Amino acid sequence: MNFEKVVFGFFITLAATLNFGFFIGEMDRPDLHSVWGLAAALAVSVIATILKFGDRTQLGAVHLATSLVADLQLLVAALIWTWAVYIGPGMGGQAMSQVVSFSGGALLANLISVVLLLGEIFTMRR
Repeated sequence: MNFEKVVFGFFITLAATLNFGFFIGEMDRPDLHSVWGLAAALAVSVIATILKFGDRTQLGAVHLATSLVADLQLLVAALIWTWAVYIGPGMGGQAMSQVVSFSGGALLANLISVVLLLGEIFTMRR
């Protein structure tokens, strides 16, 4: 068993599940979405991105691209949340809908990465 592949798969899957945990719930209700869930999803997504830098294959490049998209989407969601709470009118339904929408985009990128990982596993030859 390759420990590097285990860590890589762990962080890809954890990024997707944390993002899903934040994303689920009514879009415009801030009480259903935790700021800590978004922070955890962003942190784990960044760790997963760092782990993808060593792969020099075409599939590795696509993994890195999907991870960078997820990072960007989650970063924008965090910036919107920060702006709404500290500069803007507060975290209302409209701001929360925007945060959850960006999180949904990141979730899609994470799911693409998981599907690519599964495809890589299924095509491996012993």
